[in-house]
Amino acid sequence: MSSRPAPLIPPRLRAILVRVPFLVRIVRFLRRGPLARDRNLLITLSVLTLLLGALAARVSSELFSPSLLVLVTLVGGLQLRLRSLVVLIGAVGVALTYIGVALGPRSVSLGLLVTIGFTSVLAFLMARTRGKLGVQGLRGDAMLLELRDRLKRQGDLPALSKDWGQRVVLKQAGGSSFGGDFLVSTRHDDILEVALVDVSGKGVDAGTRALMLSGTFGGLLGSVESFLPACNAYLHRQPEGEGFVTAVHLRLDLSTGAYEITSAGHPPVVKFDAGTGTWQVSAAKGVVLGVVPDLHCEPDNGVLHKGDALMLYTDGLIEQPGRDIDSGLDRLLGEAERLVPSGFYDGARPLVNSMSAGHNDDCALILIWRP
Repeated sequence: MSSRPAPLIPPRLRAILVRVPFLVRIVRFLRRGPLARDRNLLITLSVLTLLLGALAARVSSELFSPSLLVLVTLVGGLQLRLRSLVVLIGAVGVALTYIGVALGPRSVSLGLLVTIGFTSVLAFLMARTRGKLGVQGLRGDAMLLELRDRLKRQGDLPALSKDWGQRVVLKQAGGSSFGGDFLVSTRHDDILEVALVDVSGKGVDAGTRALMLSGTFGGLLGSVESFLPACNAYLHRQPEGEGFVTAVHLRLDLSTGAYEITSAGHPPVVKFDAGTGTWQVSAAKGVVLGVVPDLHCEPDNGVLHKGDALMLYTDGLIEQPGRDIDSGLDRLLGEAERLVPSGFYDGARPLVNSMSAGHNDDCALILIWRP
């Protein structure tokens, strides 16, 4: 049998409260409604504000400095709703007025008023943002961090056997945790599917669309026969355009090394041929996603033999201000030559850092090789 949860109010205290109707009304008021936490915090902060004002005026303005009201205002901005924050700011104004009347106008300096005014404006901005999100406290930040961690976990390739190696490097613009480049992947038996996607924009501006599309594309990958056409159909059905979205899809048979590459306006995949020691550009082509209702892709097929590798990347690695994409691709292939002697795994991060130096853009690189 499952044990009953402990009551919120101990039986002895409940018996006392029942005998005092006024206390019963107070407890019911504090616990009533979905916004009880906000209301209780407002009451606590308002009482604390008025108490600080009275102590500063009647006891000591050094022990109970009026500057403590700045901290109260900041806590209110982080935790209270907008309407409750207005009430708290009013209580702060009453406390400052009382101090000024009791101790003289000089007791409340101009610097303190400016600081409290600036803090109030900042608190209003934070409270309004939380109000739009419909969350209380710091829950909005926690949700954003959870989405960031989920996107990062989704960017990890499935574990491969010892006969294969893989490396993923994501570098978002401005050092942000969010960006417009993301990847989705899945593995079923010996079939590995990887899609690298680049939405228009960079950094946080593109990160919101990337978060939404990553969930949709992740659900389609491995569930449909033609991945990119299915993604294109989804984007084309949206009432509002999602901007330019390019993507490349790799389907790899880990048992034989046979692969198929399809592209939708994405920079070409390059393959390292261990037999010739050169990098070769894939011929896969396609239109950018969401532009035409029926997407037609020209796939590229091949086989990865021992020592071969495939490199998927986004345009942040080859696009540079004042230079065309062809010169950027040539530079990428030149830098990629250094991967061979140093090893694909250890050389992937330096390659991204070298290619992204001098400009601020989202960059992504996927390397899959057969040792």
